[in-house]
Amino acid sequence: MNGAVMKNRVQEQSLKNKIAEASGLPKDVVMGQPVVTVLGRMELNIENYRGIIEYTDALIRVQTKAGQIRITGKNLSVDYYTNDDMKLTGRIEAIEYQQ
Repeated sequence: MNGAVMKNRVQEQSLKNKIAEASGLPKDVVMGQPVVTVLGRMELNIENYRGIIEYTDALIRVQTKAGQIRITGKNLSVDYYTNDDMKLTGRIEAIEYQQ
């Protein structure tokens, strides 16, 4: 990706952030950022995702507007998913955010 495109994206994110702060609206709504909620090591909820890229019992990769979320562990499974959110269960060992 060239420097001009990257600079425009940074400026756009900065503007959205300022709008969110000024309006009092949650940033996840204005900026489309994923909301990740972890309950212990056995349950994870993701809101504002685009799709599941990869799904095995040891790795689940999820696409979001901001990039990918990579969950690794053991006996991982998707309990449910809707257009808005999903629930993952299993032994969660790591959560990584990738561009």
